[in-house]
Amino acid sequence: MSDQPVAQVDVAIIGGGAAGCVLAARLTEQPDRTVALIEAGPDYPDPEALPEDLRSGWRSAGSHDWGLTDERTGTPVARAKVVGGCSATNGTVALRGASADFDGWARLGNPGWSFEQVLPAFRRLETDLDFTDVWHGQHGPVPIRRYGPKELTAVNAAAFEALIEAGFPEVDDHNRPGVLGVGPAPVNTIAGVRMSAAATYLRPARDRANLRILANAQADRVLLERGRVTGVRLANGRTVRADRVVLAAGTYGSPTVLLRTGIGPAHDLAVLGLPCRSDLPGVGANLQEHPGISVIWPLAEEMPDGPRFQVVATQGSPGHAAGDGPWLQHMPASTPTMFWVSATVMNPRSRGRVRLATLDPLRPPRITLNLLAEVEDLAAMIEGVRSARHVGTRGPLKDLAGGPEQWLGAGADEPAELADALRRAVWTYHHACGTCAMGPDPQAGGVVDPQGRVYGVDGLWVADASIMPVIPSANVHLPTLMIAERMAGEIAAAD
Repeated sequence: MSDQPVAQVDVAIIGGGAAGCVLAARLTEQPDRTVALIEAGPDYPDPEALPEDLRSGWRSAGSHDWGLTDERTGTPVARAKVVGGCSATNGTVALRGASADFDGWARLGNPGWSFEQVLPAFRRLETDLDFTDVWHGQHGPVPIRRYGPKELTAVNAAAFEALIEAGFPEVDDHNRPGVLGVGPAPVNTIAGVRMSAAATYLRPARDRANLRILANAQADRVLLERGRVTGVRLANGRTVRADRVVLAAGTYGSPTVLLRTGIGPAHDLAVLGLPCRSDLPGVGANLQEHPGISVIWPLAEEMPDGPRFQVVATQGSPGHAAGDGPWLQHMPASTPTMFWVSATVMNPRSRGRVRLATLDPLRPPRITLNLLAEVEDLAAMIEGVRSARHVGTRGPLKDLAGGPEQWLGAGADEPAELADALRRAVWTYHHACGTCAMGPDPQAGGVVDPQGRVYGVDGLWVADASIMPVIPSANVHLPTLMIAERMAGEIAAAD
């Protein structure tokens, strides 16, 4: 094998998902800065050749998956393996989260991350097609819209009415600070087509001479010399030489690359036979995820298929203060033969972990989600399921049902019986974050500083959902894009 590197660039980005596409596009705006985008999955540069499930924004896609599972339960943990990452396969719900979420990040010792300070990045990433006020952007790459009443499927229209009847106040904009209630879900689907980060950020940057996209190229580890980054070693043994490296491999990928590099808990690295380059106990820890339950009913008659996620409802915790984020989220949806009202705990207390099973980069990591492990999460989910049942049996939605509930907890109401069913039926909302958390103290779990720089290593950043210290009370796609927008500026400033 030749010792010549595959590429030699100023910045190497590991991971071509949502964050990686943002970083590649923004960092190559400066023509004399060379960038390599390294992605383990395939690339579809021609939009006409995009597989149909990646093109359609009507529902989540599952064709380009890493095949990861929760070690304890065996439950699939979906993560996309394709340029665009989960932005190319998700349900396109474009929620920001509550202002209190980001103010909380700042209070944890991360200056610069309050809602007021991150709002410009949220505005910069979007073109909101419905609102032109101070909360929304008009010139960003990602178009965001909301389905109008005449566009709703029969189930979503009935669910909207049922949620109003159940007492949820009506809201027109879920991305305006302080709102709770039911309203149209903001989405990044236009004319039925998913507007992924690959389609919105990366596509206009593809022809730049200073950008090289390396698809089907899995990263093994970051190369270091005397405490400073020198590049990336790929799983095939080849290298990409770079002055700076940015990890954007996601909540499961970024910590595993750090661990194989020798960055992480010293004891765990010693067990793997690795020298410790930077002792950071937080690498792989603090794994957070929104736990969800679907309360399902059969449809009395088959319905035409259509967009799945059109309506979202949120509610605060009992006795919540003004400005607090959502405690629970309901998302109604359907197939031609059944409908459901999901219940999701938006501020989970449970924490999991990501570890290495082996140093082989082609072997999956050990993932333990610990969904509903904390009693507060289980209690919240019980209330969430009861709320979903209440909604599903209200007038217009009840009239569509062809029978009683059909899920693992059907018929269970006594707390202990319901709790047992929830533990077996709970699913991951695909919002995992936190495994390379941003924080001021490396020995207390901080992996990166507020600028995204990895403690103890020069020239290395993390810029994806893994740096979130606490999970936002909303779907995490938009917050991930926001993080990448902000980090692109920090990395560019390091020139």
